[in-house]
Amino acid sequence: MTAPAAPATPVLKNKVLTILILGILTTISPFTIDMYLPAFQQIADDLSTTTGQVSLSLSSYFAGMAIGQIIYGPLLDRFGRKKPLYAGLTLYVICSLGCLLSQNVETLIGLRFVLALGGCVAQVATMAMVRDFFPPKDSAKIFSLLVLILSVSPLLAPTAGGFVTTYLGWHAIFIFLAVIVALIMVLTHFFLPSVYKGDPTVSLKPAPVIANFAAVIKVPQFYTYVFSSAFAFTTLFIYVTASPIIFLDIFKVTPDVYGAIFAFIAVGIIGSNQVNVWLTRYYSSEQIFKSAMIALAVISTVFLIGSYLGWFGLWPTIFFFFAMLSCLGMTNPNANALALAPFTSHIGSASALIGFLQIALATIASSFVSILGGEHVYPLLGIIVVAVYTGLIILWLGKRQIVRAAASEA
Repeated sequence: MTAPAAPATPVLKNKVLTILILGILTTISPFTIDMYLPAFQQIADDLSTTTGQVSLSLSSYFAGMAIGQIIYGPLLDRFGRKKPLYAGLTLYVICSLGCLLSQNVETLIGLRFVLALGGCVAQVATMAMVRDFFPPKDSAKIFSLLVLILSVSPLLAPTAGGFVTTYLGWHAIFIFLAVIVALIMVLTHFFLPSVYKGDPTVSLKPAPVIANFAAVIKVPQFYTYVFSSAFAFTTLFIYVTASPIIFLDIFKVTPDVYGAIFAFIAVGIIGSNQVNVWLTRYYSSEQIFKSAMIALAVISTVFLIGSYLGWFGLWPTIFFFFAMLSCLGMTNPNANALALAPFTSHIGSASALIGFLQIALATIASSFVSILGGEHVYPLLGIIVVAVYTGLIILWLGKRQIVRAAASEA
């Protein structure tokens, strides 16, 4: 799975434009998630169901993202980055148009699953292309810059979604998404360079694919940072899934106010990512990741205790979510960079496995929202706290394995 020397890093004609396009690609799934959140109540009323049932369409999207990334990993290694990217985004456009025709919540849940199978290719391809275009030592910085672009989604999407829902209806959201992704495909075709052309020796048969994934996941540095960050990542998915219930149902804010709250909390991720870029100049990714994980554990614990005791109203709730997501702005970029660093081949498969494991765990956690959400915030926070401390334990045990593996190779 590893090679003695890394391949030469390509010389990019326009580094800024390349990073910008990669960043735009990463916004597809977040925009798809965030934009229709303010429409939950309208969708529920139109389809004669509840917001809790509508939230299952979010969980089905997460499940589609997890499964789809496993599929695209080998395809990106075999056929290069662009062909699978175009195929997945074409499926996305078709299913997005299908969503607006949904006559019941079950159809919407199913279509959102297939929609995710198409759209998730952008995330896997982007992660692989970062490793194609940039050396490992710059990866954490590049991932942070991508998250800066990615952060446009939670800032704009809920606000745009609230506006579209109010004046055009929830169906128009899916028309908007289809048009945007079609334009992104055109932008990618004409302006994103093709560096990795594909490896025809990569097998697409089930047994070799499974063996390849197994070899990737056995690398101590990979599984330590992927699993540790994946458990922390559940914080984001639980928040996104539960936020309509928390703010619209429990605190009774209007869709417009909800969009503003969502955008404000998203500023935490934006700011912390830029702090992370600065911190990487003075500290290692390992140091930053560990510190952010500890901070997340402390903040989520205080939030859980205070919520259970009834100390926190609307504004403290907003503050604590802001603080927790700020920690994630420093865990994910560093964890992804550290997990991919050992590999010089099969990078697409490794990238896919990162996405699968992160989203699969987050999907399982977010599926409890419709069961536990409704009247109180603290049951959801209990899930977050258990997940974060599990991630810390994995980090502590995994670092021992990394040291042992390095000693055995010396």
